[in-house]
Amino acid sequence: MIMPLGGDLDSRIRTAGMAWLRQRCTPENPVIRRGELLDFKFEGRAFPLIDNQLGIRKPQGMTAALSILTTYTSDGARAPYEDAVGDDGLLRYKFQGNPQHYTNVGLRVAFEHKVPLMWFFGIKQGLYLPFFPVWIVAIEAEQSQVAVALDEAQRHLLTEGPVSLIERRYSERITRQRLHQPVFRQRVIQAYESSCAMCHLRHRALLDAAHIIPDRDARGVPAISNGLALCKIHHAAYDQNILGIRPDYVIEVREDILEEVDGPMLKHGLQAMHDLSLTLPRRRADRPDHDLLEERYERFRSAV
Repeated sequence: MIMPLGGDLDSRIRTAGMAWLRQRCTPENPVIRRGELLDFKFEGRAFPLIDNQLGIRKPQGMTAALSILTTYTSDGARAPYEDAVGDDGLLRYKFQGNPQHYTNVGLRVAFEHKVPLMWFFGIKQGLYLPFFPVWIVAIEAEQSQVAVALDEAQRHLLTEGPVSLIERRYSERITRQRLHQPVFRQRVIQAYESSCAMCHLRHRALLDAAHIIPDRDARGVPAISNGLALCKIHHAAYDQNILGIRPDYVIEVREDILEEVDGPMLKHGLQAMHDLSLTLPRRRADRPDHDLLEERYERFRSAV
């Protein structure tokens, strides 16, 4: 027999945590530091939203898990718990250690009672992008994992029989738009210290994470080394082959654009970028991949 959760107390804790995150994580600054999550207070008392050591937070006195956390790893490194997208387009979150550990049991209870959780996704050491509410919608014991829904549409996907091709593609699109794209954007912008790699504009709301090789391409992986932090005008110009980037990180402006006569935006915003060098991330591993830049530069040259 399933014992009831802490009723009103459980609901108040979840509601308070998510309300605080909505206020704290704005479109201008959607990320949050580990220390802030550990310092959260509920009704005047310390009540961390994440576990200090484990990836699953199942507070004492609560039956169900409150949050899950994905640790940040550099591109190419394997995460301690490797989460993936299933054939149904839903994300998976791995159990941690013994399936009977109290934290994993907490995930099962969250599934049984259909309670919402918070998911903190690492984008840099000690820095997280929160997703909430999310729901555990399936327990896959043989794979030691659970399926996680990011919204109401995904939440009911597995309750109505086998997933059709149309449903799977729709679910994959939700996962890409709701999690993969925001995580990629924040990782790239953090690597470039919230500054356009071309013009140094520092307004986060006006910055994009531009792909070197587009994400529709098989090689267009959501890795920092396949990304550039660009302001919206330079992102659009890069996508339209108005300007290109050589493998030695030097910017080229298309010849016909250099010869064009127009207003100050053309002169200072585009033509002035010609022959300038990109501002690169401090970490060498985060810098644009040479081979990807070369491939994209050849596409730019072919379009000239």
